Amino acid sequence: MQKVQNLVVGCGFSGATIARRIAEELDQQVLIIDARDHLAGNAYDYRDPHGIMVHRYGSHIFHTSHEDVWAWMCRFTAFNTYMHRVVAIIDGEETPIPFNLRSLHSVFPHSLAERLEHKLLDQFEYNARIPISDFLQQADPDLRFLADFVYEKVFRHYTAKQWGVAPEADGMGAVTARVPVLISCDSRYFQDKYQGIPLQGYTETVRRMLDHPNIRVQLGTPYHELGVDYERLFYTGSIDEFFGYSCGVLPYRSVRFEFEEHALPYYQSCAVVNYPCNYDFTRIHEFKYYLRDASAHTTIAKEYSENFILGKNERFYPTPHQHAAAIYAAYAAKAAELPQVHFLGRLGCYRYYDMDQAIHQALQLPL
Repeated sequence: MQKVQNLVVGCGFSGATIARRIAEELDQQVLIIDARDHLAGNAYDYRDPHGIMVHRYGSHIFHTSHEDVWAWMCRFTAFNTYMHRVVAIIDGEETPIPFNLRSLHSVFPHSLAERLEHKLLDQFEYNARIPISDFLQQADPDLRFLADFVYEKVFRHYTAKQWGVAPEADGMGAVTARVPVLISCDSRYFQDKYQGIPLQGYTETVRRMLDHPNIRVQLGTPYHELGVDYERLFYTGSIDEFFGYSCGVLPYRSVRFEFEEHALPYYQSCAVVNYPCNYDFTRIHEFKYYLRDASAHTTIAKEYSENFILGKNERFYPTPHQHAAAIYAAYAAKAAELPQVHFLGRLGCYRYYDMDQAIHQALQLPL
């Protein structure tokens, strides 16, 4: 049986970061594998025939306030100054998301919007981020009306489509906490200090991370088919799969994309448009906005959420249900008995990590 000093499973940002650290900081050999035939995990991108950099698994916008993460990424790529903005179609109108003071004026008559804005500024500090669950607790009739409107038109139906359950369902508190109402005119989707898109794409960024004489990359190789002996394992796949589903299958939401090409300069007004109350898809991505790709054509993807089914589709989002937490806890207990194995990333830790959080975890892991 082949023997390796360090085996890393998964060529996404978690795996690529830890592999590069081992190769550089310890000067040790690393074999990194992935079941897919490409690098970068769900951040994988490529140029389509029209020269547009397409994000195969949906829009990925890099954003972080971690100085160490930004410095790490800038070793391998330059970024543009793209700042992500999202609109939702609310009552047929484009409305900035997250809902903010500008959103008021896009959906309400001027006099009502002015009254609501004044009451919001009297009630909350400017620049406050109020989770939708807290925002619903309003005593003032006008603000209660606004809270109910935002919940119904922006949050409730979108959540039901994305997660397959009503937002009132057990365990959905973590989701509601991620969706704020902003008491400001800042229409950026993220407020992190650093934001942008890698100028050469995410796939190229990961390739550069793995371009080191101590790192060997092997794609199209599922972990359970590899057949190697290792001294240490860094596993970014799903922890339940690692343990053979002995404690049950962890539930995830998956996503299906329907790609379309159009002979138009642009299909919509910005990179992502949400459809909370209309159609079966949750949103439409238009990729040419990210790197300002010049083309007479455009490529879009309509995003449909669905349950993860083992062997049918891909895992995307850990579901925040209590029974899922119990299953993960059982696997975490098993993992604690394996000091030579380290679990990383969204799938390894069963946490809703953004890209920067996954990289931060890999940078902080003691080697």
